[in-house]
Amino acid sequence: MPAINKLTIEGYKSIRALRDLELRNLNVLIGANGAGKSNFIGFFRMLAEMFSERLQMHVQLRGGPDALLYYGRKTTDRIVAEFEFDQSEVSEGEAAVQADRYRFELEPTTDHRLVFGQEIVWDNRWQHSQSRPITFGASHPESQLARHLDAGTANPATARFLQEIVHPLNRLRVYHFHDTSDSAKVKQIHATNDTLRLKEDGANLAAWLRMLRENHIASYRAIVAAIRLVAPFFDDFVYRASETADVQLEWTERRDPDTPLKAHALSDGTLRFICLCTLLLQPWELMPPVILLDEPELGLHPYAINVLADLLQRAAEHKQLIIATQSVELINCLSVEDLIVVDRRDNASEFRRLDPDEFKTWLGDYSLGELWKQNVLGGRPA
Repeated sequence: MPAINKLTIEGYKSIRALRDLELRNLNVLIGANGAGKSNFIGFFRMLAEMFSERLQMHVQLRGGPDALLYYGRKTTDRIVAEFEFDQSEVSEGEAAVQADRYRFELEPTTDHRLVFGQEIVWDNRWQHSQSRPITFGASHPESQLARHLDAGTANPATARFLQEIVHPLNRLRVYHFHDTSDSAKVKQIHATNDTLRLKEDGANLAAWLRMLRENHIASYRAIVAAIRLVAPFFDDFVYRASETADVQLEWTERRDPDTPLKAHALSDGTLRFICLCTLLLQPWELMPPVILLDEPELGLHPYAINVLADLLQRAAEHKQLIIATQSVELINCLSVEDLIVVDRRDNASEFRRLDPDEFKTWLGDYSLGELWKQNVLGGRPA
């Protein structure tokens, strides 16, 4: 089941009022430039910073509260979000009245911060006769949910409940592998022991691949095999058995497997595809429960996009993925049920899922990408 079942966002950037959007395991946002896809991804980036207790730094780096509120504080007085989670822990034959939920409100201050006007969770498990709200007060600058869990609680049932709420939100990751310039972190030397998790920009890619080769050889071989599908010249990554404090991404070509090459010798598209393969083919236990990607097709050949679509669908069998894309090739590999159409109407982003029954006749003659290009699905410039 998906980690997050439904989502409400109000007052964030171009998202004036998005209520009870259903989220499935694979969620692919399509829409015109400026429709609000990146703002949707950006909200989750803010959420990740919030759970790392870096919300105030995030707000200042993004231009302050007025840059995050829908048309500023003169129009919008707060950002509201609510998450509804799955019922995977409900016993067979039992039913919850409502799903577990987490809600917060962020309000601007006169010193240009965003503070919590409200932060609350509801425990609606079947064994409880009624909803049990757990509140964390107001006017605090950083989220108290994870901190409250770390401090411990006298009630084991409450502790387990909070852990289930924190898990998908605290471990969600927004990955962005677009930077492949000479100064990109993925090309630099980094610490060998930097293997707590694959970083959002691939900054520890070499160390992560080394760890997979040593501890998860099946996943490592799957990554190499997928790369060879798109880059037949690729042989393998260079593995230096000696223990060193630092490591750098090195690889070899099939025609000359004895000569190591650096990441700078890879094309931008190939390097991005390597990052995507590593993310989507790592062991399930290492993969975040919620993964977000903004335009992962950037710089990829159409064949590589087809392979990427297979990797996304495979990952969605076990994890929840939220993707924003402009790629017709990627859309052609998906189903109507996977799509969320984003349009900009009346100066606000609108999000809607499609009814597959409405497009059965169309899909007999056209591909999904062709229907998008012809504006049958929506999500095109008005």
